[in-house]
Amino acid sequence: MQMTIDNLTQQIGSTGTLQGWLQQKRASKGLFFLVLRDGTGMVQCVVNQEKVDETSWQCATQATQESSLIITGEVLKDERQIGGVEIQVSSVEVIQYVDDYPITPKSHGIDFLMDHRHLWLRSRRPWAVMRIRNRIIMSIHKFFQERGFLQMDAPLLTKNAVEGTSTLFEIDYFGNPAYLTQSGQLHGEVMAMAFNKIYTFGPVFRAEKSKTRRHLIEFWMIEPEMAFYDLDMNMALAEDFLVRIASDVLSECDEELNLLGRNLDALQKVQSPFPRMTYTEAVELLKSDETRLKVKAKEEELHSEHSELQQERTSNQQNYGRLKEWKKRRVDAREIEINVRIGEIEEELRNLPQWWSSAESFEWGSDFGGSDETLLTWYFESPIIVHRYPEAVKAFYMKRDPEDDRLALGMDILAPEGFGEIIGGGQRADDLTFLEEQVRRHNLPKDAFEWYFDLRRYGTVPHSGFGLGLERTVAWICGIEHIRETIPFPRMLGRLSP
Repeated sequence: MQMTIDNLTQQIGSTGTLQGWLQQKRASKGLFFLVLRDGTGMVQCVVNQEKVDETSWQCATQATQESSLIITGEVLKDERQIGGVEIQVSSVEVIQYVDDYPITPKSHGIDFLMDHRHLWLRSRRPWAVMRIRNRIIMSIHKFFQERGFLQMDAPLLTKNAVEGTSTLFEIDYFGNPAYLTQSGQLHGEVMAMAFNKIYTFGPVFRAEKSKTRRHLIEFWMIEPEMAFYDLDMNMALAEDFLVRIASDVLSECDEELNLLGRNLDALQKVQSPFPRMTYTEAVELLKSDETRLKVKAKEEELHSEHSELQQERTSNQQNYGRLKEWKKRRVDAREIEINVRIGEIEEELRNLPQWWSSAESFEWGSDFGGSDETLLTWYFESPIIVHRYPEAVKAFYMKRDPEDDRLALGMDILAPEGFGEIIGGGQRADDLTFLEEQVRRHNLPKDAFEWYFDLRRYGTVPHSGFGLGLERTVAWICGIEHIRETIPFPRMLGRLSP
C-alpha cells in the first residue's frame, strides 16, 4: 500500500510504502533511525539489522542526507516522535545516493542559504513556512467565497500608476511605455461596479531600492473591492478577515507552528474587536512619555535575553565534547538559532534610540515609518486599526473625510509584535470632479485614467476596498523576522536568482 506521511495517523497498524528523501540519520548498535521527508511531513523510520535483509541494511548504512528512498514498514503509534508515529522498517531501497549535499546541519550564512534557496526549501523551517503560507491562501479563498465574493484577475501590465510613479517598473510594450502593476486595485474597482463584491489575488511589483526586512520587489496581494461599502464596513470586513486567517492556521498548522517555535498565545489573541484609533490619536500616543518608557523597558528586556543566550551558548560549548553524536547535532542546530537571535537582538538595541528619537520628533501630517508602526503596536496584543490619515500621505483616489477635508477616509491595520502594516485600504473617491482634480494635482496623465473616470460618470456609488500583503501576513503569522523567508523565491534588491 502506498502511503504519505500526512495520513500515517490513520494507518496505525498497517504496513505500507513511503517514498521520500532522507532528512537526517543517526545510528545506534544494530539500529538506524532515518527521518524521512516526503513533502507532506516527516517521520522517523527505525531500521533494525535483525529485522531487515542485508541489502536493506546496506542501503540504510550508505544512505546520506537527501538520498531518495523507498521505505516499507509497519506504522506504529509513538507520541514521542514527529507526528506521533514511527515506521518499523521491513525494507529499504535507494533511488539515488547523494554526495556532498551543500546544506548541512552546520551553520550557514543567510547569503549562502539564499544562493541555495532551491535546496534550502527542503529544510524543516522552510517546509513549515511554506505549508503555513498554503493554509493562509486557502483560508483567504474560503473567507471571500463564503461571503459571495467573486475572484477576478487584474492585469499585470498597465499604463497606470497606483501607488506613485517612483516605484514603477517600466517596460517596452511594442514601442509604447507600459508598467508592471503595483496593485490590482483600480481594475478591482471596475469589476466591483459590475459584480458588487470581488477580490483579486496575484503578484505585484514595486521598484523600491529598499533592503529592509519588510520589503520585496515582487510579492502577492489580495485586494477585495466592494460596491456600497463605506469606511466602517471596510474596516469590519478586514478585521473579520484577519481573525479568520489566524483561527484557521491555529486549527490546521499545529505541527508547523511548533516547529517554528511560534508563540501561540500571540495568535490566540487575534480576536474581535480590534483597537481602533484615528491617525491624530496615534500620533499623540507615539509622542507620549509612555512610549519613551516602553522603549526603555524593551532595552532592558533585550539585554536580559542577550545575556541568557550567551550563557546558554557558553554552556553548550563547554559540554560539547562529552555529548553523543545525535545530541551534538541538536546543539549544532540550537547554535544556529542562538546566533541568529543574538544578531537580531543586537540590531534592535542599535535601532531603539533612533526609534524613540523619530517618535519624539514626529510631526502631524507625516506618514508613519516602520519603527513608528512598531512602537504603536507595543501597546496592544492584537492588530490595531488606524484610520483617517492626512490626505497628503494617502493615494489620490481616497475619498476625503466630510467632517475634515485635511483627512482621507483611509485605514491601515498594523500587526502586533512589531510586524507593521499588513492591510491598507479605505473608501474610494466617487465624485468625478474631485478625482479629475486629484489626477491633475499628482501630475498623472489624464488620458490614461479616462476609463477609470467612467466609473464616476456611469452609475457611481460609495465603494471601498483594501489590500493585504501575503508575505507580510505569513511573516507575522509565523513569527519570522525577515520577509525573504515567506515566499519560495524572493526577489529583492540585488537578488534575481535562483
